[in-house]
Amino acid sequence: MQHLDITVHPESDRLPRDQQLAWKIAEVASDSVEVLPEVEEMIVNRVIDNASVAIASVNRHSVMSARAEALAHQREGGATVFGCGPDVRVHAEWAAWANGTAVRELDFHDTFLAAEYSHPGDNIPGILAVAQQCGRSGRELIRGLATGYEIQIDLVRAICLHKHKIDHVAHLGPSVAAGIGTLLSLPTETIYQSIQQALHVTTATRQSRKGEISSWKAYAPSHAGKMAVESVDRAMLGETAPSPIYEGEDSVIAWMLDGKDAHYVVPLPEKGEAKRAILDSYTKEHSAEYQSQALIDLAFRLGKRVSNWDDVKDVLIETSHHTHYVIGTGSNDPQKFDPEASRETLDHSIMYIVAVALQDGSWHHVRSYLPERARREDTVRLWRKIHTVEDPKWTERYHATDPSVKAFGGRITITMNDGSVISDELAVANAHPLGATPWVRPDYIRKFRTLTEGILAPQEIERFLDVAQRLPKLTAAELYQLEIALPAGTLKSNPRTGIFGFHK
Repeated sequence: MQHLDITVHPESDRLPRDQQLAWKIAEVASDSVEVLPEVEEMIVNRVIDNASVAIASVNRHSVMSARAEALAHQREGGATVFGCGPDVRVHAEWAAWANGTAVRELDFHDTFLAAEYSHPGDNIPGILAVAQQCGRSGRELIRGLATGYEIQIDLVRAICLHKHKIDHVAHLGPSVAAGIGTLLSLPTETIYQSIQQALHVTTATRQSRKGEISSWKAYAPSHAGKMAVESVDRAMLGETAPSPIYEGEDSVIAWMLDGKDAHYVVPLPEKGEAKRAILDSYTKEHSAEYQSQALIDLAFRLGKRVSNWDDVKDVLIETSHHTHYVIGTGSNDPQKFDPEASRETLDHSIMYIVAVALQDGSWHHVRSYLPERARREDTVRLWRKIHTVEDPKWTERYHATDPSVKAFGGRITITMNDGSVISDELAVANAHPLGATPWVRPDYIRKFRTLTEGILAPQEIERFLDVAQRLPKLTAAELYQLEIALPAGTLKSNPRTGIFGFHK
């Protein structure tokens, strides 16, 4: 890997293009290096993973709204929309919008955490949509996805956004643009311009993930993917972008991140070096914020040792800075203890998550968030006895660069009314590559079957799994078979009409 020193430069410096981060990213994207077999294998896994969570959310309100907007922009030879079957085609940017929202709605796909947070599977909808509309093969799609994952993960390793209350999708716009550049074999110059445009239009504050979390949380990454598709299109037409978008005097870094004295060290593959960052990412076994995955697994174990929840006096979670301040009591969000809170808020409350995991010994993407589950009186009583503290040990492990040390877990200590204590810790989730049961292809297939059961016809489940596992050999025409059709009459529509659906 090369390690780039990124700082802010005054306009008088005229930082040469080949020294700019956006150009370096574009060079990686335009490098025609082959995809490693293990990377190809994991990309197929994540395509299956994305499809499973998208179908599980296909009739949720946000997804219905995004789909309604997409279906108002149909075109022959466009891209497909989850649930509508392979024959319904829309403009690629609107497919990215609808499918990206479906993938993100349940907060249940893959993750990578370092200096910043990310769900690198958010790259897939935009790059896939362009592949379908532009007639690319499965192998070309895999090359594009390898780039998307690589660029987003490398930016996440180095540049913290949340410290400045900038939403994490600011790293996604550039990565999708870069992935599309690889997919279409675009020149470095074109990719460079599109990356800068994509970053410029995808920076927003983190209010979308604060307080009473709204439905925009599902739209934020799909918006970034849609903006990236449009940015690449404009760059292909010869349009340019604000430059240098990272290092400039009035750039994103200068005014939104660490400021004039910023210094980041960004890792990127050398020329000819394989893009393998996807192998450092991990998916979710449980439908909740990633920092809760190990704590859910730990709660399953500890809950078996409690017979009466009203005998519990206190539950302490010792964990990382992020878990404490973002989804723990350090956030000072009263909504995280509110039985009437939205699903989006509950899956960002480690107190609620641990309470339910302790009591139920299982986690379900629907049942665990039902209003009646959140309002259960013994759960509310237990929930309000749970609090978090930051332990520097867990913060250090959270930020570790060594994959064998990096961890997102913590210690749970249950103190009973009689003074007895039940306590244990878990560093990584069972499904993590270093966990007790690291996930491989059969696990992703099982997740797909579980999440689509009762939604898809059995033959459609088998058809999709067969096509997805043949992704490296799919022709451009066969790429449309990655679409999934719900049984007739089961795909719901938003009863409201917006601007795009209005007819005189």
